[in-house]
Amino acid sequence: MREVSIVGIGHTVFGNLSDFDLVDVMGFASGNALDDAGIREEREIIEQVFVANMGGGILNHQTGIASSLVSRMDMEPAMAELIENGPASGASAVKMGYMAIASGMVDVVMVTGGELMRTVTGWEGTDFVASLLHPEAEYNYGLTLPAYGGMFTRMYMERYGLTERDLGLVAVKDHQNGEKNPYAHVRVPCTIDAIHDNENAHVINNYIAEPLRMYGMCPVSDGAASLILCANDSPKMKYFTKEKPILISGIGSATDTHCVHNRKDPLILDAVRLAAERAYAMAELKPADISFAELHDAFVILELAISEEIGFFPRGKAAEAVRNGVTAIDGAKPVNTSGGLKSKGHPVGATGVSQVFELVKQLREQGEEGRQVKNPKHGMAVNFGGFGNNVVAIICSKGEE
Repeated sequence: MREVSIVGIGHTVFGNLSDFDLVDVMGFASGNALDDAGIREEREIIEQVFVANMGGGILNHQTGIASSLVSRMDMEPAMAELIENGPASGASAVKMGYMAIASGMVDVVMVTGGELMRTVTGWEGTDFVASLLHPEAEYNYGLTLPAYGGMFTRMYMERYGLTERDLGLVAVKDHQNGEKNPYAHVRVPCTIDAIHDNENAHVINNYIAEPLRMYGMCPVSDGAASLILCANDSPKMKYFTKEKPILISGIGSATDTHCVHNRKDPLILDAVRLAAERAYAMAELKPADISFAELHDAFVILELAISEEIGFFPRGKAAEAVRNGVTAIDGAKPVNTSGGLKSKGHPVGATGVSQVFELVKQLREQGEEGRQVKNPKHGMAVNFGGFGNNVVAIICSKGEE
């Protein structure tokens, strides 16, 4: 297959953008990516556009989003398709962009993910995300994603001795990173004393889906992110001289049972493990080679569980790594340098693209002061769809110096 690199990145702030149109928000990130790639005036070299979005038709009464974005960006006659894979839509769109180039069909692709989720109430947003559960065996019984997060956390606590304080430490770390990320939804730092250790902590950190509290969950966010991909062997690579290209070295994806209760052990996230193994095999790397990672922590328990499934830590040991500072920015294995979904936010269609944006930014060594990984070589992103039933892992690597 042809080698594919990322040559441009763009991002909006994550937060409440409900005063804007969905395609305008995507267009802003796309324009940033074009500028970053140095091709604002040569946009006709984009042959294919993949748009990641989960809920435009439901939440924003907008369909035909991919062709609308092409028109908004004056990119006709570029090919355009919408990619929907629940909360893993973003990484799936990156995967499709990679495949389109690696196959030889096109040389240059733009991948843009976006979502406007705050145009509806919190209850409506929760119901919208819950619609990806099995319609008869899960959704009809009132199950939601926070409910699954709470049940998964309780099982993990009972098996491995995890405490609520351990969960709080993950949130503290992610907020420290997000505070320094100009794109993050929640840029307010928190301390373990404020959210757990003092007698009034639980007034501001109340239960949402016991044992998960407010600081154990990501916010509901609007936002978009965009990438420009190009084949390394393409003559069009000459247009992209602004930044050193970052190689997409590995991609893997996998599925698991739609119904969580059909899994032999609900604590084992087989799709995460398989997706990571396939990405490692393609990149010819192993967990020890990964410098840092962006992991899908819609609930903080997932940061711990995913880090174990991808081989960073033995099962049940990730919390100990957090306590010892291993996953901090200056630790041996930094995790969620962007602040993760917990602090940066989670506009579902944008999330996987945003994770890869962060990989590129760190590998370029463009992280803001206080949140730049030291001398990174390889970064991994894991985008988690459903409750682990459709997962995409992506590895990006710095080129030869």
